[in-house]
Amino acid sequence: MPFLCLTDRTRTLRTGVLLAASLIVSACAVPGPGEAPDGIYDPNEGANRRVHAFNKRVDSTLSGGDGPGLAASVPAPVAAGIGNFADTVSLPQTVVNQILQARLGRAARNTLRFSVNATIGVAGLFDVASEMGLPEDDSDFGETLYVWGFPEGAYIELPVLGPATERDAVGKFFDLFTDPVSYLVRTPDRYYASGARLADKALKRAEYGDSIDALLYDSADSYAQLRMIYLQNRRFELGDETSGGEDYIDPEALDTEGF
Repeated sequence: MPFLCLTDRTRTLRTGVLLAASLIVSACAVPGPGEAPDGIYDPNEGANRRVHAFNKRVDSTLSGGDGPGLAASVPAPVAAGIGNFADTVSLPQTVVNQILQARLGRAARNTLRFSVNATIGVAGLFDVASEMGLPEDDSDFGETLYVWGFPEGAYIELPVLGPATERDAVGKFFDLFTDPVSYLVRTPDRYYASGARLADKALKRAEYGDSIDALLYDSADSYAQLRMIYLQNRRFELGDETSGGEDYIDPEALDTEGF
């Protein structure tokens, strides 16, 4: 049975590699953000807007409509613990990506951060490392592709996952296979990490609900607003100043990745 699961996983990865290669090749053929109007290349805007409308319906359903929703009733200490645990279990994947990016100093600091929070921080429920001068420092395979020189490609809005670019969409897929936790931790324990990440997203949605609601439901064109904010923030995170990355809107106040 484990062999069959491994075979299925290998086949899925092989299919993903072929898909990723085709997306990367197509991304290389599109104009860079600096050559597109306003730094935005969105050739599939019609399809993206339909996905955006679907994502808004999903968000409205999961966030409780006009009410505060279940996530808003979670006590602050519990929410903080969930967020800390989600960050801790994500650190091994961050370290892998930073090694691939040849950012060994950052990888070493995150390894130490993981060790501190996983032990002194009681399995990651408390963020002791930040108080010791080891702040949160995330990374993903989309950033790895950026460091390797792959172009941003066209803007995409993914169902449920929200805004992305072709490069980040490929990165999101490969992130499914570069998480050491999924290989080192057995079922069902590995699902606790995924559950914590999903719960953390829901809690952040509740915490910044007013700002997100204003964007999605009160703006004249929520699709264009979300696209602009995502691209500005993502380019800033990557340090891509040539693509407009010098413009920045605090992502903690407005989490635009996923609904």
